[in-house]
Amino acid sequence: MANSYFRLKQFTIKQDRCAMKVTTDGCLFGAWVASHSKDIAATNGLDIGAGTGLLSLMVAQQTGLYLDAVEIDADAAAQTAQNFAESPWANRLQVHQTDIQRFIPNKQYDVICSNPPFYENELASPKRGRSIAHHGSGLRLVELLAQVNRLLADDGTAYLLFPAKRAADLEAALAAAGLIVQQKIVVHPSETHPPFRLMLAVKKNSVEQIGEQTVYIKDKGGYYTPAATSLLQDYYLFL
Repeated sequence: MANSYFRLKQFTIKQDRCAMKVTTDGCLFGAWVASHSKDIAATNGLDIGAGTGLLSLMVAQQTGLYLDAVEIDADAAAQTAQNFAESPWANRLQVHQTDIQRFIPNKQYDVICSNPPFYENELASPKRGRSIAHHGSGLRLVELLAQVNRLLADDGTAYLLFPAKRAADLEAALAAAGLIVQQKIVVHPSETHPPFRLMLAVKKNSVEQIGEQTVYIKDKGGYYTPAATSLLQDYYLFL
């Protein structure tokens, strides 16, 4: 059974009311987004499908962004609000309990991040909250990317985390949404395992492409690799 909280160096994630708990790949993704966002001239950030609020908090720790977090599930949104309120950056974080398709802000966003439902068209969990969080039943991939296009500033960057096995679907959906991949990180759980996640930086306009990189979370001995450590060391207590 997952712990009811996950403690990091500068904040704690309470997760007993959220269907999807904190994961290593989620933390790696949040750290990657934060590392890309801390040195740019950006003001507004958006977290689509906030869950526990982990991504928003990781980005807030490293940047001066004001972040809106959108979460459709009432329990998860309430827990996100609690995690925000108990963090050092409460004045820069706001949660909105709504469907992203009904979210109408008075601005576009310099930075968007999303760890969206993973397994569209696959067998869903009988528990509704977990099913919405883990599957695409609440928000289809094409619909999600259309909302990213709608809400992203012309010179902004959106960061997305997806299963590696959905690469072909993702490529087609990005093209349909008019989004261009600037950078792709292929994530392996270890040096002996195949890839299981893709971390993407996408834009609305043509840009110089950084290309594709590979990151292994752990080495053959089961220890965090230097690449993973460099991203997670500002957050994990034991690094």
